[in-house]
Amino acid sequence: MLRRLVVLALCLFPLTASAQTAPASPAANPKVAIETSAGRMVVEVYLDKAPVSARNFLRYVDAKRLDGVVFYRTVKPAEKFGFVQFGIQNAPAKMFPPIKHEPTSETGIKHLDGTLSLPRLAPGSARGEFTIMVGDQPSFDADPSKPGDNLGFAAFGRVIEGHDVLLKILDGPISPTKTLMGSFKGEVPEAPVKILSARRLTP
Repeated sequence: MLRRLVVLALCLFPLTASAQTAPASPAANPKVAIETSAGRMVVEVYLDKAPVSARNFLRYVDAKRLDGVVFYRTVKPAEKFGFVQFGIQNAPAKMFPPIKHEPTSETGIKHLDGTLSLPRLAPGSARGEFTIMVGDQPSFDADPSKPGDNLGFAAFGRVIEGHDVLLKILDGPISPTKTLMGSFKGEVPEAPVKILSARRLTP
């Protein structure tokens, strides 16, 4: 009887050991549907590579603080190239605390076409404003070879559906005279596209 138990234990041991040492499969990154007055986009949020920046975005999504905000800035130096910017416009009632800066040199996420990123002033000042790249823009990446503040902007996600909607927002008419608090003249949309809702998609 004892011998039978020992044999049984030896048979089970490889199964138990392999179960303990097998790497866990990574959880899928969250996806967020952004319904706008120009159509729908879906973004993948890279929680695995840029956890601080990704959680910050998801916090605004989950608190529904992006509902009703607009794409208030469009920069288009060339056809199908530039970026659009949206967010809470520093509304005190909607702001969460600023977050730690995650440079692209740490996350490995480059500012490629469709990438979501965090505009900022000093590193660690980003809150609830977001940009989406149109076209690849390596100048937004961190570059340790440059002098001064060379940490770039924190990329944390990418548009995976609705790129045509992104282009529609970029191509919207721009006011020649409007500004935002005295800034961004020539970059303010004539009729800003509104975000109707931003919600996580269930896996």
